[in-house]
Amino acid sequence: MRLGLTFGYWGRGPSADFVETAREAERLGFDSVWTAESWGSDVFTPLTWIAANTSRIALGTAVTQMTARTPTATAMHALTLDHLSGGRMILGLGLSGPQVVEGWYGRPFPKSPLTFTREYVDVIRQVLRREGPVVAEGRYAQHPYAGDDGSGLGKPLKSITHPLRADLPIFLGAEGPKNVHLTTRIADGWLPLHWAPTRPEVYADALRDKPAGFRIAPMVQVALGDDVEQAMFPIKAAMGFYVGGMGAKNKNFHADLMRRFGYAEEADRIQELFAAGKRDEAIAAVPSAFVDEIALVGPAARIRERFAAWAADPHVTDMIVTTRDPGALRLMAELVS
Repeated sequence: MRLGLTFGYWGRGPSADFVETAREAERLGFDSVWTAESWGSDVFTPLTWIAANTSRIALGTAVTQMTARTPTATAMHALTLDHLSGGRMILGLGLSGPQVVEGWYGRPFPKSPLTFTREYVDVIRQVLRREGPVVAEGRYAQHPYAGDDGSGLGKPLKSITHPLRADLPIFLGAEGPKNVHLTTRIADGWLPLHWAPTRPEVYADALRDKPAGFRIAPMVQVALGDDVEQAMFPIKAAMGFYVGGMGAKNKNFHADLMRRFGYAEEADRIQELFAAGKRDEAIAAVPSAFVDEIALVGPAARIRERFAAWAADPHVTDMIVTTRDPGALRLMAELVS
């Protein structure tokens, strides 16, 4: 199992020690380090800063918001950072949901998300292969642009810069079963927001055709502490926000995923409480059992014991941990060594 570390996106501002933490992860043998974006800090700039201060560790985006940039602009970011880092870039892509896409990025949420994703990835692959000018006549991706509101003067273009790697890895952050199945067909890996080795049935059908070498890299929060419930609280707080507030009541991919994990009533209750402004109660409504399935929480001995199920999972190739605790970093490095 490869081990990764994710910094996510910034809150009020950057952590003062994020570069030093990335360097420590590299020293401990971590395979990759990841950044994210939502509606604040961008995903590429912090990763570039990390690239300049490390030498070996792979650099991933988990995830780059697809609606924030055209696919050619995203490909430009990726190939540039791949050159600057000496071939360490992993491009993770995600679509987010209607509230973020339309509320922050000011773009219509695609009526056909799978078509949008497939066309987006295809354009990026064309840029990276650089076999000819980029040409796309899709529903969403049009190169040259063919809309009635255009000038009609666009011409097919090929990247001026030669990409360092035509096969730069592309991962997708997908949640719905159909999107996950598409991911196995068009991407090199998948970034599950939540994964539980105790519930292989949740994605069994979606992964039925995954090819050899396909990477599955779940995000796993690691909270080291003697008091299990206390250590779980930050995870519950994040879950309460994602399930309760990151999407509309009838269009929330995170709530839908929680339901597929067998916690439908709990997801409904979290949404109701969050919508009513009762955020503390929404957080308290996140079941500890669910957190325990998707995260590693508690004293070191408990984490070691529960990690065994993850290590034995035949699907998981990478574990991308969320933690800022140096002790947790050392513990995870020890577990996968």
